[in-house]
Amino acid sequence: MSSCCEKHAHSQVPVIEAHDLSVSLDGRPVLENISLQIMQGEAVALIGPNGAGKTTLLRALLGLTPLKSGTVRILGSDSFREVSQRVGYVPQRLVADPSFALNVRELLSLHLKGIRWPWFSNRRVDQLLSGTVEEIGIQDLLGRSVAELSGGQFQRVMIAFALLKEPELLFMDEPTAGVDAPGEESFYEMIGKIHAHRHLTVMLVSHDLSMVYKHASRVYALNRVICCHGTPQEVLGAQNLAHVFGRELSYYQHHHSHTHTPAAQNKEN
Repeated sequence: MSSCCEKHAHSQVPVIEAHDLSVSLDGRPVLENISLQIMQGEAVALIGPNGAGKTTLLRALLGLTPLKSGTVRILGSDSFREVSQRVGYVPQRLVADPSFALNVRELLSLHLKGIRWPWFSNRRVDQLLSGTVEEIGIQDLLGRSVAELSGGQFQRVMIAFALLKEPELLFMDEPTAGVDAPGEESFYEMIGKIHAHRHLTVMLVSHDLSMVYKHASRVYALNRVICCHGTPQEVLGAQNLAHVFGRELSYYQHHHSHTHTPAAQNKEN
């Protein structure tokens, strides 16, 4: 792994460790020699251009995509199956099937231990869901059909669904997919509060460099290989971003310059 940023010492224990991880899809190399270490309690962002392998890396860490070579340890285990109940995952751009019959309350109750429909009343289920539902701000959606939700509403419901497992580690792939631009900042604020309140380790993929700069404790920049890693201040400098994004850099500067990240500063110079 090449790094343009200094490694930082942490007192916490590692919850994600990957060594020389490589993945090929249909005979084409997608990830090469990826090594990373994420410590307990960090909020780590994964950035990179389209096709850089960000989603593939998350899926490889989760054991959903086979490795060509290398090793992965999650929460101290070489087997993701052994620790799966301690890990939450919100995939990218899930869309509810129009024929999906459950409402939000019924969907969320699937992660409640001991609940069996229809023997539990809505009131009892709502009591069990109340803490997470209020945390995510979806109290008014419980009776709504999942198939009728907007993209942003569905994303919030899926985050609540993942959190009902009370995970120690939460993976999120483009958590603001389907969220309109005015709502992105409040969405990231919510994720930040979840991270702090629950003492979670969070790893998320994001295209919004301004939100990464504001909320992430550490950043990995990926383009088939890890190009650099470190704090947002270190990684999101103009030279690093040009190296990672290449010709796509102007897109990210144009669409994510509403706060004064180094990406925005580079555009102005």
